[in-house]
Formats: sequence, C-alpha cells, structure tokens
Amino acid sequence: MPVPLDTDRLLRETFVAQVEHHWVLGSTNDRACECAATRPGSLPLLIVADRQTAGRGRGSNRWWTGAGSLACSLLLDLRPFGIDPRRGPMVSLAAGVALVRTVAPLVPQQTVGICWPNDLLAGGRKLAGILIEVVPRRLHVIGIGLNTNSTIRDAPEELRRTAVTLRDLTGTEHDHTAILRDLLRHLEVLLRQLGADPETIGAEADAVCLQRGRMLTLKQGSRTFSGRCLGIAPDGALVLDTPQGPCSFYSGVVGEGAGTGD
Repeated sequence: MPVPLDTDRLLRETFVAQVEHHWVLGSTNDRACECAATRPGSLPLLIVADRQTAGRGRGSNRWWTGAGSLACSLLLDLRPFGIDPRRGPMVSLAAGVALVRTVAPLVPQQTVGICWPNDLLAGGRKLAGILIEVVPRRLHVIGIGLNTNSTIRDAPEELRRTAVTLRDLTGTEHDHTAILRDLLRHLEVLLRQLGADPETIGAEADAVCLQRGRMLTLKQGSRTFSGRCLGIAPDGALVLDTPQGPCSFYSGVVGEGAGTGD
C-alpha cells in the first residue's frame, strides 16, 4: 500500500502555506484556477490528487495520470520572489531544474534532464511534464505530473514506447511526501534565484538540456523553423542553428527532425 500523504509535514518543512489533498480530482491545475478566482487565502497553495481524471498538457494535449502517479499544482504569487514579470516564462525552466534535482538521486543509473520547455526525461523517456498558467490577480499555477508509482504497462498504447515511471525504473514504490518535500524545497530556492539572478536559471537549464545537438523543428502558429539545437540561452530561449544562423525562440511546440520551412 502507498504511504499516505503527510500534509502536516509539507506545511512544516516547505514554503507552502496551504495544502489540499484530493483522492480524486479532474485536474489539479483546474482546481488551482478555481481557487485563484475565489480568493485562495494564504499562498502558496499546493493541490495534490491521488487520481486525476482529466489531466491537461500544453495546448489541447491530455496528461496520462496512471494509478499511483503524482499530480500536483502550486498556486503562488511570483512577486514576493522578486521575479520580473518578463521572466515569467522561465518559471517552467526553474520547475524543470527542480524536478531534475529531485528525481536524479532516485535513479542514479539513468540520465535525467529536460526537454525545453516543459518535459522531464529519464533514460530517454518522458517521466514528468510541467504546465504553467497565468491566472487572475497576477498569480501563477505550476502544474506537475510525475510518473511515480504507476506502471507504463497501464498507459495508453501510444505512450508505452515514449514514457516511463519511477516504479518501472527502480522496481520500488516511492513516498510522495518525501518527493514533494524535496521538490518544493528545490523550487523555492530556484524561484528566489530567478528573482535575484535570472540568467543562472537559464544556465542551469542549459546544463541539463537533453536536446543539444539534435535536429529540431519548432512551430509557432503557421510558421515552422528547423535547425540543430545549440542549447538554452541564459534568458531561457531555445537556440537553434537555422539556415539563417542561430535564432532564439521563447515559445513554440518542439519536435524532432527537419522542418519544412516557414
């Protein structure tokens, strides 16, 4: 049986001010957005679901939350961290680096890193995803889906070759309270770092970028760009070496391989 979530410990040992723990929830991000619209009280607010029935990814994508996975969203105000609003897109990179710091010690035999802007991979397969949303009152939601105690055998067939879980990698179950404690501690440090010296976040994300050297395509609306990935710039941009020279991109949908031009 999985270890129950210890919400009191999370309140004592991390920077969150409130914790909501749900057995079943449609989407932790949706719940965070609801709270933001109805005056959430003390922040940060952490929302955790043991089972998520309508998890969301970027755009119209859905997020598979298998039985035993960790689904959570953090509703917070970035202003107390001194984060320039123009640096808001780098919150996803800060969350990605926090995930790497949390997960890598659990799977020391695997290469753990990020794929810009919002995926965490272990051993070349997707282990976690991040969804950042801006909500009323200039608040932000950091949504994280981490495949912990689920098994990829239960995933939809189209995900079985591209995703992985901690349970499958280690053969053991993991304590969600301990994972969340470590993740939140790392995230608090990195958010303060983003406020004080944002370029260090870009550098840390670049150090764990798994796309460097790969041919990528990036779509922005109807336009498609292609080039070899040069990594992540200090300001958080993805840098591609295109036929027109190095170009920096701050948003877009990334895929592997050559594009068709714009």
